[in-house]
Amino acid sequence: VQLQASGGGLVQAGGSLRLPCAASGRTLSRYSMGWFRQAPGKEREFVAAVSGSGDSTYYGDSVKGRFTISRDNAENTVYLQMNSLKPDDTAVYYCAASFRPVRSFEYDYWGQGTQVTVSS
Repeated sequence: VQLQASGGGLVQAGGSLRLPCAASGRTLSRYSMGWFRQAPGKEREFVAAVSGSGDSTYYGDSVKGRFTISRDNAENTVYLQMNSLKPDDTAVYYCAASFRPVRSFEYDYWGQGTQVTVSS
C-alpha cells in the first residue's frame, strides 16, 4: 500500500488543521492506521491510531482531547483533525499502515510526511 499524507502548513497557536492520508494499492479497511510525528532533534512520537473498522482509537498523551483520528474506508483515506494547536505540536507528521491489530502499534508501511508548524 502506498500512503500520501498532506494538509500540513503554518498555523497560529490555538488554530486547527486537518491532515488527510490517502492510500492506494490496497483496500484500506484491511489495515490499522496510525499517525506519528517527529520534531527536529527528537525521537518519533506516536500520535494516534485507528482500527480497520474505525471502532477503536488510541491517542498519545500529549494530544488527547485535542486531536481526533478518523477514517473513510470508502475513500481510502484516514484523517487527523488537530485542534487547539500548540507550538510543541510543530513536527513532520507521518501516516502509517499495518496488517496487525491496532493495539500492536507496529507498522509496515509509511507515508512521506507533511510539515506542521505552529507559531506562538
